[in-house]
Amino acid sequence: MTNHSDSHGLIQWHGTTIIGVKKDGKTVIAGDGQVSMGNTVMKPNARKVRRIGDGSVIAGFAGATADAFTLFERLEKKLEQHRGQLMRAAVELAKDWRTDKYLRNLEALMIVADKDVMLILTGNGDVLEPEHGIAAIGSGGNYALSAAKALTDYETDPERIARRAMAVAAEVCVFTNDRVTVETV
Repeated sequence: MTNHSDSHGLIQWHGTTIIGVKKDGKTVIAGDGQVSMGNTVMKPNARKVRRIGDGSVIAGFAGATADAFTLFERLEKKLEQHRGQLMRAAVELAKDWRTDKYLRNLEALMIVADKDVMLILTGNGDVLEPEHGIAAIGSGGNYALSAAKALTDYETDPERIARRAMAVAAEVCVFTNDRVTVETV
């Protein structure tokens, strides 16, 4: 996988699209299933969005798969240590991710959410709460983000917004496919 920085300095991964939509007390994270190596599709049905901890937190990742699993495990431990408080667990994970010799080499971005908060986590130590309840990462992230922003004034259901935004990203981004996994809290 290759990466580059966007205009905000965040690393954008080529090989996936993850979107989070929070609206009317419901949060959805959706992700495509394509794993690419260069110009080759290695796997069309990877599961990049999942429930973690006791199931009250959902997370999606863009980046190296093994790195993402390591981060999921670390986040689960932080959730246990901080009694399920996602914001506290995310801040502690971000600190470790930035300062730990092993973790700081992990190449991934995450969107995580519970019933109260949705966050983007980066290896730079960032814990970002997205504006207007929409977050997107990955190579098709900007396409999905734009589509979701356009849809949010006309659509009330965050799952429908996320699915439609993912469909737009899959049509435009060659590193994104239409095999979507969706989780809701």
